[in-house]
Amino acid sequence: MSDTQTTGDLTYTYRPSLLGAPWQFRLTGDALFWDIGRRSGRAAFHDIRRVRMSYRPVTMQNYRFVTEAWLGDGTRLTVASTSWKSMVEQERLSKPYVDFIRELHRRIAASGASVSFETGMHPLRYWPGFVVFAGMALGLAVLTVRALQLAAWGGAAFIGAFLALFLWHGGNYLRRNRPKTYRPDALPDDLLPR
Repeated sequence: MSDTQTTGDLTYTYRPSLLGAPWQFRLTGDALFWDIGRRSGRAAFHDIRRVRMSYRPVTMQNYRFVTEAWLGDGTRLTVASTSWKSMVEQERLSKPYVDFIRELHRRIAASGASVSFETGMHPLRYWPGFVVFAGMALGLAVLTVRALQLAAWGGAAFIGAFLALFLWHGGNYLRRNRPKTYRPDALPDDLLPR
């Protein structure tokens, strides 16, 4: 991440995969420029139609946030809060990511564009996922109670521990990714890394 004081440009770079080229985004006075491997382009802030912030943990990084911006021509740009550093390590870019995303929102709002600001997953994916999560949690709770009734203490402890872990991770994921809208001057704190 670099900030060029003389031009007012703000740049954010991350590597979405270990073998791929780094993705670079640059905010200028009136546009967002991107360089994504072989693709590059420019979009005026008033051409951005939709922005979605979400929480998307991955195998190697369970604290990862993503902001996606859709342009008028259908192009989707993705900015993530982590970058591949080595074969087994992803680096958190929390502060540069937050600074870039806040400034992107500020410039979009200043352009006067009609933009939809959304959080989480699409409702058609979220609510079925929530129902499956609730069903599995209920099933694990019933199994734990049944194991306790049969005096299978080890099995009850194992299932209970798995249930607690499932509720913690799954509940956190669903809580952060609940579909809703927000204002560009009030970004959702639970979708920004600390």
